[in-house]
Amino acid sequence: MWSINTNKYLGGFIVVAWLLLVVDFVGDQLIPPIEPIVSKASAETVSAEKAADKPAVPEQPLNVLLATANVDKGKKVAKKCVACHSFESGGKNKVGPNLHNIMGKNRAGASGFAYSSAIKTMGGKWGFEDMNAFLKKPKKFMPGTKMSFSGLKKAGDRAAIILYLRSFSDSPVTLP
Repeated sequence: MWSINTNKYLGGFIVVAWLLLVVDFVGDQLIPPIEPIVSKASAETVSAEKAADKPAVPEQPLNVLLATANVDKGKKVAKKCVACHSFESGGKNKVGPNLHNIMGKNRAGASGFAYSSAIKTMGGKWGFEDMNAFLKKPKKFMPGTKMSFSGLKKAGDRAAIILYLRSFSDSPVTLP
């Protein structure tokens, strides 16, 4: 059993803890909190102004990017594509068409693949600029395309994969 002194100490501790809570609450009510000088809204405005002051870094022209890109990097980037596309000669169409000989080839030109009406009506051939725009944002370049891939943001990655696709041509299209 506890002694009388233990009860006194425990009671004293509880009273002191309760008093500290009351004093803290009363102090918060009597003294208003100090507001920061810069409010959150003005801080957001300042950061937006700083972002606006920075000039947008323009992408390098595609011919410069192609000159500095390499096929090995394109092979690594193309790992995103193999789930839906095949690259080898005579390869089967998957969710997307076989991409062998794609550069310089007619759009919607892979035999046996059911293309969307968007690509069929667009017509033309796959050139470097068009492929770059398509790989950047497929749905923006060709509204209505079946391709669900969101695109490649980095221009260097797009240039590398274009060189990689070009390497699968029996007679590669000359670089711009």
